[in-house]
Amino acid sequence: MPSFQHAHDRPPLAVGMLAALGIVYGDLGTSPLYTMQTVLETAGGSLSTESVLGVLSLIVWALILVVAIKYCLFVMRADNRGEGGILALTALVTGTVPEDEEGTASRPNRSARVTALLLTLGLFGGALLYGDGILTPAISVLSAIEGVKVATPALGHWVLPAAAIVLLGLFALQPVGTARIGTLFGPVMLCWFAVIGILGALATLRHPEVLWAIDPRHGVRYLLGGHWKSLAVLGGVFLALTGAEALYADMGHIGRLPVRLSWYLVVLPALLLCYAGQSASLIGLAHLPDNPFYGIIPRSIFPVAIWPVVGLATCATVIASQAIITGVFSMTRQAIQLGWFPGLNIRQTSDKEYGQIYVPVVNWVMMLFTLALTIGFGSSARLAGAYGMAVSTTMLLTTALLYSYLRHVARWSMAAALPTAAVFLSIDLAFFSANLLKIAEGGFVPLLAGAVMFAIMSTWRQGVAALRASGAERAVAPDRFLKRLANSQVPRVAGTAVFLTALREPIPPNMVGHIDQFGALHENVVTLTVAFEPVSRVPMEERLTLQRYGAGVWHVIARYGFVEIPLLQNTLAEATHQGCPVVPQEAVFIGGRDEVVRRAGQQDDRRQVSAPPRLAGWRRRLFGIMYRNAVHLVDRFDLPADRYVQIGRQVGL
Repeated sequence: MPSFQHAHDRPPLAVGMLAALGIVYGDLGTSPLYTMQTVLETAGGSLSTESVLGVLSLIVWALILVVAIKYCLFVMRADNRGEGGILALTALVTGTVPEDEEGTASRPNRSARVTALLLTLGLFGGALLYGDGILTPAISVLSAIEGVKVATPALGHWVLPAAAIVLLGLFALQPVGTARIGTLFGPVMLCWFAVIGILGALATLRHPEVLWAIDPRHGVRYLLGGHWKSLAVLGGVFLALTGAEALYADMGHIGRLPVRLSWYLVVLPALLLCYAGQSASLIGLAHLPDNPFYGIIPRSIFPVAIWPVVGLATCATVIASQAIITGVFSMTRQAIQLGWFPGLNIRQTSDKEYGQIYVPVVNWVMMLFTLALTIGFGSSARLAGAYGMAVSTTMLLTTALLYSYLRHVARWSMAAALPTAAVFLSIDLAFFSANLLKIAEGGFVPLLAGAVMFAIMSTWRQGVAALRASGAERAVAPDRFLKRLANSQVPRVAGTAVFLTALREPIPPNMVGHIDQFGALHENVVTLTVAFEPVSRVPMEERLTLQRYGAGVWHVIARYGFVEIPLLQNTLAEATHQGCPVVPQEAVFIGGRDEVVRRAGQQDDRRQVSAPPRLAGWRRRLFGIMYRNAVHLVDRFDLPADRYVQIGRQVGL
């Protein structure tokens, strides 16, 4: 069995901080490559001291309020047994969660309508990550390689082909996994933060008055003076925050303390110095340069130093891109196990790190869209118009879910939770409104991607719920089933059969169908329910529930958290130790494979009360396609193919 590193088995603090630099802070750390340029271009290119100080003040306080305070101090408190991310938060505020170390659990006391609303917010926020996942690699890699134009303008026409080659190589290497090269991510990013911090500090010495930008009044005056243009400026400032969600999403891999310390001790100081250095290098210039980031390199060594900086920036942006790709892979697995996404082929690329996975379909779809956006937009400046819409929406939804967490899980009073959430909500609304102006410039791209993914996730969830309702309707009560076995004298054959079911009923339809089709039943029968709970991990002592019904019939419920790998043969071996007569190496596994069809109208008339809810026509067709192409149980749960039997039936929805 793989020895995955879980939340309770993390590396030492210093190692964790180094890992956080490589896994968590790639996006935030590379934002100086394009943020200042985008903001000043949006503002009209004015390089007066007042304008530069105003822009710098806005960036500084955005980093402090949103990242240092909101995410590091508040959002990261809302962990689901150590796991973070908007899907984990959604499961936390809508499901059964532990309240204390003793494991006392409760369900938040709220109406079904409010729960459905929170679930919708979480699903849409998770869906938007896919839109961010195709934009982040494109803008990050392009912005880094565009340094070539600054060094040698004659090579400018090679920027786009080079960026496409780098991105193609990045996605092509995903099947190999990042277990080995991942050890280099932390040191490379540490070098990156050291370089941009030192270069920023040296540039700040030219005009140390930029340090007065710490006074928020500079930013406020700049916004008030810009009138409606100020909203567009905020959209540019938001680019400095686009990796903030990663702090929360990747918390489970590293731990809360290393992520926080690496931010306060390394990342935040380096970013502030870099932005201050860019501001200092702009004061006194007549025109906005091609990329202010490369202006922090001392002019005396510019020709020599710019090429290593371009190379380091490219490495840093590749790491940032890898982080978002890995994040999308991880969220896809969470969504699958929470029942919000169809089963896909997932490959574990490391036997030690749980987060090292590869999802082929997601990888190649992301590659196609990322390359299309890179070639279609052609430059980081144009991509900046599309970037930020998805993240700002996700941040807004996270704040809404955070309020629910503070009130119903952390048990804050309304007097404490409401003002806290209101402050963060006002900031999020300002950035969200600013990013709405980008829709015509390409901001519709991540929203469209998110809407498509939300339609897929919500349709899958409704379809699975309808299938389960149909299955529960056809389930048979245990005493009635045992009576049938006795009265009809169903022949019993030697061996053990394990009937896999998503239902919690002990006698599922596929077992009844097996008897109807074959007229016999194995001597020992185990109905196995695999249940994914809305918590990250289920303690081993709570893993199994066994119930014996007589006549050799057993019902086993195996519970897993949404980040755990269901190793069913190991689970059945544990059931054997608890008295269940099943030998995993000899048992026959029997699963159902339903075909989704349109429910006949006359059925609805006969069974108006008990019939499962009907899916809309387009949802039924979409669900049918996804269900037919979803990964089979034999592959998802690593069952022996030569001992797996599938029983099919048509289900009208």
